[in-house]
Amino acid sequence: MDLRQSFEGIRVCDLSQGIAGPHATMLLAQYGAEVVKVEPPEGDWGRLLGPRSEDHCAHSWYYNLGKKSIALDLKTASGREILTKIASQCDIFIESFRPGVISRLGFSYEAVQAIRSDVIYVSVSGFGQMGPYNQRGTVDSLIQGFSGMMVMNRTSEGVPQRQGMVAADVVTGLYVFSALTAALASRQQTGEGGYLDLSLMQSAAAFQGAKIAEFHASGGEPKSFYGPVGYLPTCDGGVSVSCRKEEHYVLLCQVLGRAELTDDTRFKSGEDRVRNEAVLMQVLARLTQPWTTAALLKALQDVGVLVERVQSYGEWLRNEQVLATGAYHWTNAGALGQLPLVSLPGINVPRPDRCHSPKIGQDSVAVCRQFGVDE
Repeated sequence: MDLRQSFEGIRVCDLSQGIAGPHATMLLAQYGAEVVKVEPPEGDWGRLLGPRSEDHCAHSWYYNLGKKSIALDLKTASGREILTKIASQCDIFIESFRPGVISRLGFSYEAVQAIRSDVIYVSVSGFGQMGPYNQRGTVDSLIQGFSGMMVMNRTSEGVPQRQGMVAADVVTGLYVFSALTAALASRQQTGEGGYLDLSLMQSAAAFQGAKIAEFHASGGEPKSFYGPVGYLPTCDGGVSVSCRKEEHYVLLCQVLGRAELTDDTRFKSGEDRVRNEAVLMQVLARLTQPWTTAALLKALQDVGVLVERVQSYGEWLRNEQVLATGAYHWTNAGALGQLPLVSLPGINVPRPDRCHSPKIGQDSVAVCRQFGVDE
């Protein structure tokens, strides 16, 4: 099934900046929608997230693939006039300003609906459009802390730790894309558009929904599902092991030459191993440390224990399974050089015309002509 044309004919007016909104609209573009990125003359601030070459950093290149860019100053009458013409011809209007800003610019949901009655209008913000925190500025790392994600990702010493990527932003983009897909299906059935209020706060919580429920159900002390599970070091790296079944733990101990651990009263049952997880992982780490990663992988996989190498991104790019399945493709990223473009689930090979990412205002003249703006 070729999903690359799924949203063919759908037009998107994208005023979002950063990661969350642009991620959602990049996905729409990859699945066939026409996305017009409307950014200020100085550009989307997401273009500054990391080392930059000309108009792009790696993040802005990736999250704006397949879009057209027009640079508009919405503080001017001409800028607002052009945006009005674009919005009137778009199925989706998405913005990520702080609540209230877009209304002051003259493009609230009511204003856009007046010129496009069936528009699907999306506001993406940190804490949502309502409530006492709606005017708070926030970013991914703050939402990771606010949502409990940093506590659930704490170190073995109990120190809360953020994910080393913009996890809350990225997952928000996925939820926005999911909601828009459902909204388009609803509009097809009813002929009506509507308003969607999505936030980093709610998306980060939804991503952890089961864990939040488990926290409450366990009286605030959720445990691992089973054990041992997690990282074990080797002399040249490390592995991730998962002993979901009793037989897996027995086989692990046998491979490591310590079959007697299965009779240790601290680790005898699954409940014992979960209760004494930290001690058990320390014991196992001392046993795996002398092994090479390759030798330990083979020994454990040969007997059926679930285990995988813990890899860096560089190792992932070179992995034989990754290469055999075409999990990514090299593509020309302009001034950034050749970059790996990870294949989206359901799209093995991206459309050639959706592998570019525009410079600031690169398509301004073409977009103006397309939407009927005079010279």
